[in-house]
Amino acid sequence: MINNLLSLLTYENIYFAANLGVIPFWLLLIFLPYHNLTNFLAQSVIVPLILAVSYAYLSFIIYQEGNIFDGFELYSGLDGLYSMFANEVLLLIFWLHFLAISLFVGSWIVRDSKRYFMPKVIIIPSLILTYFSGPIGLVIYWFFRIFFAKKISFND
Repeated sequence: MINNLLSLLTYENIYFAANLGVIPFWLLLIFLPYHNLTNFLAQSVIVPLILAVSYAYLSFIIYQEGNIFDGFELYSGLDGLYSMFANEVLLLIFWLHFLAISLFVGSWIVRDSKRYFMPKVIIIPSLILTYFSGPIGLVIYWFFRIFFAKKISFND
């Protein structure tokens, strides 16, 4: 039975499940940011835990293959980064990392906006931009936040 399950855990299936799996949580953050269901599901440890298990599984595959640092050229320049992401396991690990971090940032935006009583309409563009382009959505949110917090703080 475990062999049947492992045969379903292809890189393509993990990629597909992770991409579709985060969408309901993003929809909760965008359309029901202050609802208890969103607080329980999208702002809990559930999604990061699932993504972390996938991350650990893929890391274990790399370890089993015996080439832990093979192709890991993250800091050797753009060509090294390009060759590193030619390895689909490392590319998928990076993608899971991106999904987890961007969802965490989206959850933080919702929690922080609630603290400053920001209207949903104001945070929706920031959340959508965070989903598609992480840091840009966060910076847009910070610009909106300045007006509601009535202060500029670089270490909040």
